[in-house]
Amino acid sequence: MAGERAHDGGPVLVTGGTGMLGRSVVAELVRRGRAVRVLSRSAGESPAGVERVVGDLTTGAGVDEAVAGAAAVVHCASEPRRPRHDVDAAAHLLLAARRAQTPHLVLVSIVGVDAIPYSYYRAKLEVEHLVEVGGVPWSILRATQFHQFVPVLLDRFTVAGLTVLPAATSLQPVDVDEVAVRLVELVEAGPSGRVPDMGGPEVLDARTAYEAVARARGRRPRSVSVRLPGRSFAAFRAGAQLTPEHATGRRTFDEALADLR
Repeated sequence: MAGERAHDGGPVLVTGGTGMLGRSVVAELVRRGRAVRVLSRSAGESPAGVERVVGDLTTGAGVDEAVAGAAAVVHCASEPRRPRHDVDAAAHLLLAARRAQTPHLVLVSIVGVDAIPYSYYRAKLEVEHLVEVGGVPWSILRATQFHQFVPVLLDRFTVAGLTVLPAATSLQPVDVDEVAVRLVELVEAGPSGRVPDMGGPEVLDARTAYEAVARARGRRPRSVSVRLPGRSFAAFRAGAQLTPEHATGRRTFDEALADLR
């Protein structure tokens, strides 16, 4: 109890606070009148009411200073291109949070990490396990892919203007701001364990999503559907990345794509 009282009124630390999701979490916390601290690898200007601490989760540098006195931590930092960095970062953050007796850590994860054997997802699942046994009270929210990530993903499957679509695969994109609101709700609710997944309001097959992106960009669709090999794509075809029973997001993919027009 003494440790909890010592953190009363402390800031909420947001890791990855300068990224897409982190910025939305910071904005929602500020909107609700919470003191906010951001852990960043570089110095820079922050919005009014937001403190910035320079540090590096992958090495542990500055993490103790960032966590000190925090009322809660929202862990949004992630490096999809370097999955093992996510595991190292979580370990350093948990050790620092345990030393500081941080009363609550909120982790955002991804729907399907326990069923899709993709290297990044395996790392995210390992991070979940670290949080569960890390000695810091916790909440974990798994969300589906953000609306903004879908065009980026499609671009990665495009060569010489032709997009290769994974056959028999669907998406359930969700609004990043709505996920941020849910994470802040979890901060305010206190440690809640593994909470229900959060998905977007609609399940779209890959071709429908691709054609919507092409229309938003004013481009003529050019695509081919291919049954891609491997266990990861088999899991995607099986729908492991979907959570239709938790379609709690409200903003549709077409509404999000209006920002591209």
